[in-house]
Amino acid sequence: MGKRHSTLALVMIAMFAALTAIGAFIKIPLPIVPFTLQIVFVFLAGCLLGSRNGFYSQLVYIGVGLVGLPVFTQGGGITYVLQPTFGYLIGFALAAYVIGIILERVETPTKKHFIGATITGLFIIYGIAVPYLYVALNFWLDMSTSWSHVFVIGFLSSIVADFCLAISAALLAEKLYKVFQSARGVTISQVERENMI
Repeated sequence: MGKRHSTLALVMIAMFAALTAIGAFIKIPLPIVPFTLQIVFVFLAGCLLGSRNGFYSQLVYIGVGLVGLPVFTQGGGITYVLQPTFGYLIGFALAAYVIGIILERVETPTKKHFIGATITGLFIIYGIAVPYLYVALNFWLDMSTSWSHVFVIGFLSSIVADFCLAISAALLAEKLYKVFQSARGVTISQVERENMI
């Protein structure tokens, strides 16, 4: 059973990495920080894969982009770390991990747990992304700008839409979580524990 779970975990990690990449191309172009649907798959990865595998799915996505494949919103390559939006990608990985941790601590997660977890993940993303955006613009891109301007373009311009996506992803995750449990006859937390042994 452990081998089957390991194989399934690898498949799911790869799938959510691919979905996050696809989400990068479902976007509304905005100045400096485009609006994308990547965040939905970050939330779902954390909710459905658990802390460790959700985190791994985002690391795979980031790694694939940094080695040169154009899976990010503006291409790929190691120099992408200098992009002002790279902080969002760092936030994706940490958010998926924290979302998973929150839900793993509840024996039977309910709607409020999923919503609370995704909203927490949302603010983790912004908590990393906005300061990174400010530093990138002011220090290595030589685009001197104020904290207030960065707050507007990096937070206010998309927080309402992302908040709605967080709620929607939480509601979807709740349904998928139950289906996932029924199909496999095992809880996500049990899979996480087996993978840790």
